Amino acid sequence: MKREPLIPMTDYETASEAVRHEYDDQIQKHGRITNMKRTLLHDVPAFKTYMDWYTLYDELRPTFGDRALSIFSHAISTGNDCLICGLFFRKILVDAGEDPANLELNETERLLRDFGVQITKNPHHIDQAIYDALRARYTDAELVRLIAFAGIMYATNLFNTVARVPLDDVLYSYMNEPQKED
Repeated sequence: MKREPLIPMTDYETASEAVRHEYDDQIQKHGRITNMKRTLLHDVPAFKTYMDWYTLYDELRPTFGDRALSIFSHAISTGNDCLICGLFFRKILVDAGEDPANLELNETERLLRDFGVQITKNPHHIDQAIYDALRARYTDAELVRLIAFAGIMYATNLFNTVARVPLDDVLYSYMNEPQKED
């Protein structure tokens, strides 16, 4: 059963100048604007808060790489049952020639995937072996960034789910089996 969005997406034509500026910036940077971003643009400060995901991603990229961060984000998003984000990261992996159900993972990717899964299962009981592996490999600053990034990813999942943001048209073809938007 498809549910109606809690909040309609902003309309560019009737939006304020500040909202149109952010909208145009997203088109310039990414070629399109997602339904989540169009929904968030009802409040520019909230929108900018969520856009710090990109800031942390860019800081983490040199340490972990794009693929590992996509795997981490996919693990968090699917663990939270966020249809939009789960499919968004599935799209990234599929477009890179990957089969998300049969990924061959290196040590870093496996660590991040397992960390992401455990964050969504029970953040109070993450395996000590994961903590030990993270502490052995990364600095305090890198770990702060990684956990903050996970938090924004988690919050993004929550926003999409609670606000009932509609699935972006571009994501429908990445469903591996028909799913209901509920």
